[in-house]
Amino acid sequence: MTDLERLADLIFKDVDETIEDLEKRYPKRNLKDGAIVCRFAPSPTGFLHSGSLFTALVCKKFQKQTDGVFILRLEDTDTKREIEGSGERLLKELSLFDVVPTEGYYGTYEKGEYGPYKQSQRFMIYNTVIKELIRRGDAYPCFLSEDELNEIRKKQEMNKENPGCYGKYALSSFLTPLEAINRIQNGDKYVIRFRSKGSHQNKIKVHDLIKGDLELTENDQHIVILKSDGLPTYHFAHLCDDHFMRTTHVTRGEEWLSSLPIHIELFERMGWEAPLYAHLPVIMKLDEGKRRKLSKRLDKEAAVSFFLESGYPKQALIEYLFTLANSNFEEWRLEHMDDDIYNFNFSFEKFSVDGALFDIEKINNISKERLSRLNKKEFTDQVLSYAHTYNSELEQLILRDRDYFESIINIEREKENPRKDYTKFEDIIPFISFFYDDYYENIIKNNIFEFNPKFSKEIIDKVLLNHLDNLGLDLNEEEWFNNLKSVMKPLGFAQNKKEMRENPDFYQGTIGDASEIIRITLTGRRSSPNLYYVEKILGKQKIESRIKKVTNLLP
Repeated sequence: MTDLERLADLIFKDVDETIEDLEKRYPKRNLKDGAIVCRFAPSPTGFLHSGSLFTALVCKKFQKQTDGVFILRLEDTDTKREIEGSGERLLKELSLFDVVPTEGYYGTYEKGEYGPYKQSQRFMIYNTVIKELIRRGDAYPCFLSEDELNEIRKKQEMNKENPGCYGKYALSSFLTPLEAINRIQNGDKYVIRFRSKGSHQNKIKVHDLIKGDLELTENDQHIVILKSDGLPTYHFAHLCDDHFMRTTHVTRGEEWLSSLPIHIELFERMGWEAPLYAHLPVIMKLDEGKRRKLSKRLDKEAAVSFFLESGYPKQALIEYLFTLANSNFEEWRLEHMDDDIYNFNFSFEKFSVDGALFDIEKINNISKERLSRLNKKEFTDQVLSYAHTYNSELEQLILRDRDYFESIINIEREKENPRKDYTKFEDIIPFISFFYDDYYENIIKNNIFEFNPKFSKEIIDKVLLNHLDNLGLDLNEEEWFNNLKSVMKPLGFAQNKKEMRENPDFYQGTIGDASEIIRITLTGRRSSPNLYYVEKILGKQKIESRIKKVTNLLP
């Protein structure tokens, strides 16, 4: 037995398997040509970030598009940052956007033949591979303390050298296997480092599916691959997991591009075929004219929960993320407004090379468009689902009388060019509350009636009472409006603005002014859905009651 083999056996006494055993346990997948195996690998350290949803959505789309595999594995080896229950919450939020893996970690259970899918439960896989690396001399125990590493860093800064553990600074790499064995047996603390053979003076050529051909600085860092707590680092776990889960494509944020030389060297040294890499554009935000990364700390929209709690329809956020993904999606959407967006095919060549700017107004516009295209039942079903979790007041309002609610939100909905009144579900109560008598009573109580001050109480009373005597609720919309104009003209309201301009001394206002008086009386606001439909829904009894209350209220 060689000294390296003795060292490997000392560190990993319980590891009996070999890499060959792992290759047999996790064989290559039997998939059709072109099928993509991709993975989303979040850490259970907080909420689902909008950028993470973007990454997961890209994975899911390519999996569906190619009849491939979408893996969700949990990278839970950073125990200091882990937040209990965040892994399950993350899965739930993903599922709300229909981003569900085909195999992997599902919170309370796992599904698939390539698990375990939690990194903390894969330690025997990592240890088996690291044991082999030590036997080869490609990894070694490093005994440098934090103080020693800090001293090295200070010396590198003083000499204006690249920071890190490499070359002459990788002091433990010069120990003989016997010296390392003696230190371990003496109880010295250590981590395991990878022995890089690279040089930062060299360049490597790599191809990124989005960014194209790149020339990057070769890795020379002796990175830690196993921490002192026995858990692997991201870089090494990435190597083993992607190989033994047979990942074909790694789609991840471009912030990981600087790590690519490390991963390329690890795959090459193991003799394994590396997956294809696609580094996705980072979602940016304009802040005082400057671009910065969307921030968990600074931006509420960085959390997917913001959109869920606000009541944005899931279709809106998904569609918006599609616009960030492929530059030709918006053109396709304009030609296929009612199609399932999953009928659009992603292409790596159409991804933006630069960071994508997050635009909340664009999401709002998409949301209005999507909500306007739902029929009243679809709309109400989605609102109820949202309200049951996030807005009990809205839920109770709908459950009072669902048919009444549907008649309200159906105003000018099911037509060629539907109204776009709603951006998100949390806006519904403020927009429609006046239809309900108890909410209207609050308007009366607070006397919130901002009539145009140029109209006296006498004029307002005449408009309201004459309208009450001539409601015309049995007429169609055009007939109703013509009736309103004929009733208001004798009171001094012109049929239109042109008529008013031609005879300014003859008229005191236009039909628009008269309509505004009626609208404010019935709704408490200057803008509302189409007044004709408001009156049709309220009915004569409520209209009469509200007009009397307001005329009695005015001084």
